[in-house]
Amino acid sequence: MGMLSGKKALIVGVASPRSIAWGIAEAMHAHGAELAFTYQNDKLRSRVEAIAEKTGSDALFQMDVADDQQIDSVATSLKRQWDGLDILIHAVGFAPKDQLEGEFVDAVTREGFQIAHDISAYSFAALAKAFRPHMQGRQAAMLTLSYLGAVRAMPSYNVMGLAKASLEASVRYLAHGLGPEGIRVNAISAGPIKTLAAAGIPKFRAMLDHVETTAPLRRSINIEEVGQTAAFLCSDYASGITGEIKHVDAGYNIVGMAGLD
Repeated sequence: MGMLSGKKALIVGVASPRSIAWGIAEAMHAHGAELAFTYQNDKLRSRVEAIAEKTGSDALFQMDVADDQQIDSVATSLKRQWDGLDILIHAVGFAPKDQLEGEFVDAVTREGFQIAHDISAYSFAALAKAFRPHMQGRQAAMLTLSYLGAVRAMPSYNVMGLAKASLEASVRYLAHGLGPEGIRVNAISAGPIKTLAAAGIPKFRAMLDHVETTAPLRRSINIEEVGQTAAFLCSDYASGITGEIKHVDAGYNIVGMAGLD
């Protein structure tokens, strides 16, 4: 019996076997959860179908988190298939490429700011609104993914840092509002990992090298480590944890004056 046996989990945002979302899906499947997945568009459907097949799932839904009608449609469809929802994973983040180049003040635009916050932060609240009835009274858990750039200035992370800060605030407000209904809300702030999404971040290799030489564990992390943490946070073993941002980054977030030793 795994620690998630009998629980039903919806994974939003998995697009590649190299993604953090896949690490979470794999860990939850290993711990006994029944999984459902979403895909953004037809271009990604076959890729997500292959991922779902690896976990024995046939619950697959098209959903663009920028479209409230699609979110509501998936909520309705899932209700027909399952009697409720125990776990909701939000692994979605996006900003236009030009927003992640150079200094924040030079790169940021009104449109880029709005897109980054809509897709990366508001979508978590939108999912909470739509799936809340499915999770009430089930000791359910919601989980999203953040990054240290939410609280510290990072090179070229720019408007995504602001969006992640908004996302982390959303975790606290959702935890406060949904707690009386037995729904816990947390986030994982993961260190840099070689994923498909990371490929679009300027100087990512240099960032990874820096973490590996300055983090207390003197290494980076992997999607499996994030996945196991996610499985724990969404299990009954973490029943007293909500509104938290848990760092999985080999300890990098605690370091100051890096590189002096």
